[in-house]
Amino acid sequence: MTTTQLQPSLAAVVGDRYRTHDAPVRGGVMRVGIWEPASGDRQAPTVLAVHGITSSHIAWPLVAQAMPDVRIIAPDLRGRGRSRTLPAPYGMPSHADDVAAVLDSVGVEQAVAVGHSMGAFVSLVLADRHPERVSSLVLVDGGMPLLPPPGVAPEDMSMAILGPAAERLQMTFPDHEAYRDHWREHPAFTEWVDLTTAYVDYDLVPAAAGGFHPATCVDALNEDIRELVDGDSLLNALARLRHPTSWLLAPRGLMDEVPPLYPQAAREHWLGEHPQISMAEIEDVNHYTIVMLQGGVDQVVPHVRQALAG
Repeated sequence: MTTTQLQPSLAAVVGDRYRTHDAPVRGGVMRVGIWEPASGDRQAPTVLAVHGITSSHIAWPLVAQAMPDVRIIAPDLRGRGRSRTLPAPYGMPSHADDVAAVLDSVGVEQAVAVGHSMGAFVSLVLADRHPERVSSLVLVDGGMPLLPPPGVAPEDMSMAILGPAAERLQMTFPDHEAYRDHWREHPAFTEWVDLTTAYVDYDLVPAAAGGFHPATCVDALNEDIRELVDGDSLLNALARLRHPTSWLLAPRGLMDEVPPLYPQAAREHWLGEHPQISMAEIEDVNHYTIVMLQGGVDQVVPHVRQALAG
């Protein structure tokens, strides 16, 4: 697929290095966005970029633009984006096996795994289940088990943490402009840029009863978020962690709020248990803008380059 066949908003941000690929996985094919290195070098280093729980591979164009010498492979995870109809089960082991199959499909033996939000959890489990496919990990505002707020049961974490993001999946919209208007009210998106438009437009798909709805499958969200608290695959992956790992954190959360997704107590807890992990705070960003605005990308990319350099 070429950029001329894409939605205009998407074609405006992905650039001429971008193409899509459908990778065979359990139950069907997985849509993958690929940014090839500008040089065309087949031996160029590769980043496997894994998006968050209600996101898609259209979270990554700014990172790709900032790394023209690197191949970026970014799947739409099972139940999201153009992979939304892939069947259950979901969960971190399933996602990890899917992205390993994506690497197989594009002929990449090993990559630096850069995961944002839930993508960081997927990346950790990938490194545990398929250790030879990962050289190092960059976990962007995710990866460590989420500690439920006081008084919140683990099974209620979906609404407690995601809030309006979970509610949005139940909504329908008459057209793309209405969906853009909905996102313009989101407190995390105080600066609306071309990527925001492309990201929002890509997320909207036709609804069976008419109109449009967000692409993420509600069943996928509900199955996945429970694992982010105390899933066995994640806890085992952390216990066996043997890849160099960076943990990049936002100072504000999903609604641009303080405390962030990982408050100070959570940071101290997980670094105390895993002192080999290198932590850095990315300044003046929230959970979304850490990868979706230039100010966040400019701080994240040096950590990715450090991981690529080994």
